[in-house]
Amino acid sequence: MPPRTAVFFHAHPDDEALLTAGTMAMLAAEGHRVVLVTATAGERGLADMAPGEALGETRLKELYQSAAVLGCARVECLGYGDSGLSPKGGSAEERPDNAFMDADIEEAAKALAAILQEERADLLAIYDPAGGYGHPDHVQVHRVGRRAAEIAGTEIVLEATVNRDPLVRLLKLATKFYRFPPEFDVRTFESAYSPGEAITHRVNVRRYARQKRASMSAHVSQASGGDSDRTLAVMLKVPGPLYRLVFGTEWYVRRDLPPGARLRHPFERWPE
Repeated sequence: MPPRTAVFFHAHPDDEALLTAGTMAMLAAEGHRVVLVTATAGERGLADMAPGEALGETRLKELYQSAAVLGCARVECLGYGDSGLSPKGGSAEERPDNAFMDADIEEAAKALAAILQEERADLLAIYDPAGGYGHPDHVQVHRVGRRAAEIAGTEIVLEATVNRDPLVRLLKLATKFYRFPPEFDVRTFESAYSPGEAITHRVNVRRYARQKRASMSAHVSQASGGDSDRTLAVMLKVPGPLYRLVFGTEWYVRRDLPPGARLRHPFERWPE
């Protein structure tokens, strides 16, 4: 396969580590050009910061460290404001004036499309319509990414997601042995991410588990803060063999493929 260019568009630093790091490392190892773009610096995330440290600056440094581990050729941040931790973004008064969730879709799409055109991108990775678990900045990534691909004429658009069917089964089983916090409701995952029948790409990234784990480890600020274990911190405690099993597949949906499509590589072509 001749070298091609793939752009991965995420809402905040560390999102790339959780959903697409294995795929990014794989493509870079195969000789493709991998570009990482975030909408925000994640400056309103939860973290334990030392006096005088700015979270946004820290998270961008972590983003560059993650990108280096994955073999990215370019990293860009569109410079929008982080909409915050509230599932719905909270009130408008609580958000920065340039919050990404409030951004004009056409304007933001043109900024992303300029990168796609400059890179002559063959592929753009975004999120599914639900934004995974529904964070407003993630939903906006889907909207902006879709429009940017239209403007730039990017051929392949993949929606990074998770197969929610085994996830829901696993969480329901876990409730029998583990007491989740009161605010945690397993039922919310029944409408999060994507059902197995909708997924078109199941990418085996077990060979790149080391790079994916290193990408997660780069986001030190997101493994601390708050009264309970952070998701990233819990993931990094998973032993190596189990880590490769649990995080060894990354899932995508490509909407222009027919139902039942089952591909194993982002650039694999569906038989005509």
